Amino acid sequence: MHKNSSKDELDKQIIQIVKEKKPENIRQLVDLLHEKFQWSEQEIVNSVFYLQEKGKIHLVSQPEPPPKSFTNYLRSAHAYWYWTTIILTLATTLIVFVVPEDDFPLVYARYALGIVYILWLPGYAFIKALFPQTLPFARALAHSLGTTEKNLDTIERVALSLGMSIALVPIVGLLLNYTVWGIRLTPIVLSLTALTIAFATAAVLRGHQIGIKQDTETAK
Repeated sequence: MHKNSSKDELDKQIIQIVKEKKPENIRQLVDLLHEKFQWSEQEIVNSVFYLQEKGKIHLVSQPEPPPKSFTNYLRSAHAYWYWTTIILTLATTLIVFVVPEDDFPLVYARYALGIVYILWLPGYAFIKALFPQTLPFARALAHSLGTTEKNLDTIERVALSLGMSIALVPIVGLLLNYTVWGIRLTPIVLSLTALTIAFATAAVLRGHQIGIKQDTETAK
């Protein structure tokens, strides 16, 4: 009976502290409880997991603020997508010119990267340049459905990236048709590479600027 009473009291204190202090993670919550009570860390952790499982509390860590320096921003986790896009783009460009079409089985790697290169990378970089952070309609839809913006944003980006890539590639081909280079493999690949890198670079620059601006406004 005493144990149940003690556990109920611990649960009430956890819920109260989460509402009032708004700790970002379990470590902060444990430290806050240790300031006033003598429950063990294991007891607190067990109660937190229980309350989260029941949906009575929800702890979410705040994202790390972006570095002030753009150089440091490029080295941080905020720019992982950028380097992944650049590496895939350059790797595809290289393998298209190095691996001949009759070189089996390396040609399968060329096909796989080519599909990503054509159907994903240009559109993804373009959408990322337009919306470096959460898409506005994903945010609105998340609020109306009561779900997370991150999941919906990912779904929207996948769909828009595919659609935009399918739209951009023919446009590039059409424009090349009116140039001296014509619609050939080399100018098409080089044009798409330049376009993807340009969009991705614009996106990472905008993402850094917006992140710094939001961090400054939050600090105020």
